[in-house]
Amino acid sequence: MLPPHSLLPTGMLLRSLLVAGITSHPMLLAPGLATLKFLSKPRGPLFNVERNPLLHSIVKNVLYNHFCAGENGSEVKATIQNIKNMGFRGVILTYAKEGPGKSDEKDQDDPESRQADPEIEAWHQGVLQTIKMIGDGDFLALKLTGAGAAVTTALSHGKPLPTQMESALLDLCDEAIRRRVNIFLDAEQHHVQPGIDKVALDLMRRYNRGDVAVVFNTYQAYLKSTSVTLLDHLHCAKQEDFMIGIKLVRGAYMSTEPRHLIHDTKAETDASYDLIAESLIQGQSTAWKQDESFASPRLQLFLATHNRASTLKAQELQQSRTNAGLPRIQVQYGQLLGMADEVSFTLLQRNKQDIHSQGSNIGRIPSPEERGG
Repeated sequence: MLPPHSLLPTGMLLRSLLVAGITSHPMLLAPGLATLKFLSKPRGPLFNVERNPLLHSIVKNVLYNHFCAGENGSEVKATIQNIKNMGFRGVILTYAKEGPGKSDEKDQDDPESRQADPEIEAWHQGVLQTIKMIGDGDFLALKLTGAGAAVTTALSHGKPLPTQMESALLDLCDEAIRRRVNIFLDAEQHHVQPGIDKVALDLMRRYNRGDVAVVFNTYQAYLKSTSVTLLDHLHCAKQEDFMIGIKLVRGAYMSTEPRHLIHDTKAETDASYDLIAESLIQGQSTAWKQDESFASPRLQLFLATHNRASTLKAQELQQSRTNAGLPRIQVQYGQLLGMADEVSFTLLQRNKQDIHSQGSNIGRIPSPEERGG
């Protein structure tokens, strides 16, 4: 079998080698980051990326295009098509406008708060523009706090979302169904996560009644509480007879979360991720030692990870169940655009070797301009 990177077009391969070469060497990375920080501040025409055509071309073609899908709709669509032409079955786009972080204690009972919220409306319209760029088999990821202070306050206090936000979510889910798109609710920081979990379960109750999970919730394996939370949600799905969509990640908020909430070592996080993935693929939760009588509900699993060992372990387990004629769930995989190409293309090679395996779908996650709002 050829090396995984052999599937990359020559131009992308050379750019990948250049970026990897710089970012993997501290002596090159530090000055590189310093240069980017310098260029990110307002400068005169010579060092202004937007005003200097040569500088703009270098930054865009070397860095921006490596990690991002495009500056406008046409560029994003072209990148998506290029990804699918390489053999990947789907992409994920997100309108990742950053929220206020912590609640600003906005009073939801204030008469002014009942008026149309411009932050929610802007978020709603931005997400609608994003979903129009994708179609059958793709994913739309939603960052709920990007809808502004009122939504963040409701999530952090465990209160119902503003009616305007509830209507926006239903509109987006309906549009996703029309376009045959799935939805991820992104995980966020611990003070809003219980609220996000509640929203996700409510949407799954409404939309995941058939044989396909339209809505997925995101679970962070680096949190010590994740196995218990996930088990509770699995019980809920079983009892209420809806399909649960599970996107499993390691976690992305280590620098801001209280340290005691996170596993003590990377090895413990790796073990948590692998155990959860293995248990879900095999339809068993007994390994968690939570409830030996538990019977797995209907579920679909998306493994979002750059960890080669975890990815291949899950893929091999899924394949072994296929070969043994055992029941399987649908498992899909995804990596960020421009990162862990060796993982993505190894999966692609293996999938091509067994094209009849219907339990393995592979996705790449481009980062469109809309990520910045």
